Amino acid sequence: MTTQSSQFHSEQLLLPVVLLLLVSAAANHMLMAAAAEQQHPMITHPGCRDKCGNISIPFPFGIGPGCSREGFEVSCDDSSTPPRAFLANDLANQYVCEGSASELIGDPQIMKIQVSSSLPLELVSISVATSEGRVYGGISYLRNSDDTSGLFKVHSMNLQATPFSVSGPRNVLIAVGGRAEPFLMINDRERSANGVNHFFCRSDILQEDFVGHVTNGSCTGRGCCETPFPPEDRSVTDPQMSFVVDNNTMPVIDVPCSYGMVVEKSWYNFSAPDMFGERVFAERLPGGVPLVLDFAIEDASCPAEGQEPPSDYACVSSNSSCANTATGYVCKCWNNYEGNPYISNGCQDIDECKLPERYPCSSDGICKNRPGGYECPCKFGMKGDRKEGTCTSLFPLAAKGTLGAIGVILIMAVLLFLIILRKEKRKNGEFYKKNGGPTLEKANIIKLFKKEELKPILKSKNLIGKGGFGEVYKGLLDNKLVAIKKPINGSVLENEQFANEVIIQSQVIHKNIVRLVGCCLEVDTPMLVNEFISNGSLHDILHNNKEKVALSLDTRLSIAAQSADGLAYMHSKTNIKILHGDVKPANILLDDNFVPKVSDFGISRLLARDKEHTGSVIGDMNYMDPIYLQEGLLTQKNDVYSFGVMILELISRRRAMHSDNSSLVKNFLEALKKQKKSSEFFDKEIAITEDLELLDCLAGMAMECLSLDVDQRPTMMEVAERLLILIRYREV
Repeated sequence: MTTQSSQFHSEQLLLPVVLLLLVSAAANHMLMAAAAEQQHPMITHPGCRDKCGNISIPFPFGIGPGCSREGFEVSCDDSSTPPRAFLANDLANQYVCEGSASELIGDPQIMKIQVSSSLPLELVSISVATSEGRVYGGISYLRNSDDTSGLFKVHSMNLQATPFSVSGPRNVLIAVGGRAEPFLMINDRERSANGVNHFFCRSDILQEDFVGHVTNGSCTGRGCCETPFPPEDRSVTDPQMSFVVDNNTMPVIDVPCSYGMVVEKSWYNFSAPDMFGERVFAERLPGGVPLVLDFAIEDASCPAEGQEPPSDYACVSSNSSCANTATGYVCKCWNNYEGNPYISNGCQDIDECKLPERYPCSSDGICKNRPGGYECPCKFGMKGDRKEGTCTSLFPLAAKGTLGAIGVILIMAVLLFLIILRKEKRKNGEFYKKNGGPTLEKANIIKLFKKEELKPILKSKNLIGKGGFGEVYKGLLDNKLVAIKKPINGSVLENEQFANEVIIQSQVIHKNIVRLVGCCLEVDTPMLVNEFISNGSLHDILHNNKEKVALSLDTRLSIAAQSADGLAYMHSKTNIKILHGDVKPANILLDDNFVPKVSDFGISRLLARDKEHTGSVIGDMNYMDPIYLQEGLLTQKNDVYSFGVMILELISRRRAMHSDNSSLVKNFLEALKKQKKSSEFFDKEIAITEDLELLDCLAGMAMECLSLDVDQRPTMMEVAERLLILIRYREV
């Protein structure tokens, strides 16, 4: 064997080891992070307080600037022991009316009151799983005394223009007193002709010795009454409470106190001493009574299927979904996941095997956790559902005596089938382990699909692309359109590129970068599952005659600016700098609205913050930086050079073909040198008089990106900012 071939053979043997080390190192880092999150699960953004006293404050709620969504601000009173949390908005108004008791007696009437002060709502607890917040609500009351003086106090709330509403199903309206009738008014145009519905209950005792005619624990009208908080099927943003006072049966002066309150269902237990007013009841509950508020991302709705979510979309965690409500939308973790869907990676897989009381598996079962569920199969030779404890023998005793020779053959056939199936399963398991499945599974960074889940999509009718890298198929997975990238040869290089894509795409979440949905590891060469981008690549739209479409200058400028923003994010805003290494129109995908998505990270590289370059990679010669070809070191400025070539393609609609004698870059630079202008290169579709100044700006920017002096090239962050300025200039 020659030295050269020996070296090649050694490199071939070394590459899988390098790949394994790369995946293992990344997986170990992810496992450590996952373990830390398991001990202290993240519920808010890094650097933000997650508790106020004993109350957890999960995002979208937050304490301090930048730690909450608008409307979910929380203030923490650290001077109290323990500290107390309040919704920062002034949501609860307290109304007070004072006067003599005689002034309060008359025909039934709604008391007219004046605003005295506004109080913030104190938080009891927050649950993102149920989209609820429990708060302390005020107790409204009418108090009378022997000197004919009286005090009338009413608590009402107006939650309009906030993310909150009072939960109909979770609260009730309660009255307490010898003669109490709290009167609740709610704006309800759906159910009332005049737009207002009235709800009340009546506690009425005519006997003078009223205390002897009540029953503790009973709230059926004698001393205490209760009615469902209306309407039961939805939330309310503006419940307004008053009292009706009537002297037809007895003077109000004889009744110590009348109460009304909206309170969490099943919380209040009536007791006769509560009828004696603030001497007992209010002193026992100075902060008020708990009631339940629903919350939602207001004045917005879930994106339609296939629609790109808006930039402020709240459901940012993978393994989460969106649900519309009457006032907006809420985010939920998928079934078998739990955590906070409002933060990145907030929804984590539940280990069902550790929770047998919730996820049963009979005592003789072998419980196996998997992402999004668990397995509890019956033993060999058994059938049924072990989760329900219904496993039974495949061969009942009565049947065994009649099987005979045919039965033996059938058993052998079944056994042979099971052996083949088990062998196939073992083979899939070996692929799964080889491709780093156990570590990726524990790290919970992406969803791991089984081969059977992808099989219906991997058919010729669903093939949408094919090249040297492999094949791309389009299909529905978990009710979402996805693109499955299936390599053909299963080479070591492709396995290394797969590892790069998994590691890099798990690091970046950006609106202009293709989102990784998951991968399939039960095959020789792993397959990637990405979000489906409907309009294909920028290369096809610019140059493919069948897919070529008209593009305005504004659209081209937007594509350039947003692509630059995605690359700048990779270079500057992630924990580890990421170099793409193969920037070109074929790797810029466009959605229905021509929003670009940077894709294909197979030859990308991760750099520590103190490193400026990495080893050689393989890229497209048409876009390759000549400085890189000389030095063999990939830096951020190489991506800038390739982006400059892409700008030329956008403004000229000419292919960036490379040869010894001619190339788009060479011809462009020669034209500038001779004529000091590049107007002959501009695509006639956009080269109108009023656009020539902007096109010259873009050509000048391309010149800077293509400079052979690397230090004179701008950074991707500078390119993105300058393109954004040009867009703003066009909008003026």
